[in-house]
Amino acid sequence: MTQKDNGGFTASEVDTIVGERIRRRRILSGLTQDQLGEALGVSYQQIQKYETGANRVSAGRLYLIAQELDISPGWFFEGLQDNQVDSDQAFTSSSRFAIDCVRSLTRLKDDRVRSAIQTMIRTLAEADEEDHADAASNLSGKQSDGMRAE
Repeated sequence: MTQKDNGGFTASEVDTIVGERIRRRRILSGLTQDQLGEALGVSYQQIQKYETGANRVSAGRLYLIAQELDISPGWFFEGLQDNQVDSDQAFTSSSRFAIDCVRSLTRLKDDRVRSAIQTMIRTLAEADEEDHADAASNLSGKQSDGMRAE
């Protein structure tokens, strides 16, 4: 079976993706590597190896990790069949800012404040997308005009 036959990923690439997702979900859950390791009966070093993809996670261990992180085991593999790695790839373990924002938001007690912040962020993101779409439209319009002038 070639790489193309299996969805375009090697086993080590899948291990790395699963590890990144474990890390992201652990951080969003507010757990340290030590806390997750303790809950699973392994060392924080072992969790670190799973998260970096240095060690493969067995099916049984992945099931226990998923239970501890309150998600389904399938979540770790979502999008792999379509040869895509998360539509929200910008929100990976390297995006500490986004993780910190989410964690801070979940600590807010007032539902109205959380909702207002969420609405503000959504509105800003939509405005930003519209600005980029307008810019792309203007660029393609200028290119078309330039082609007509020739």
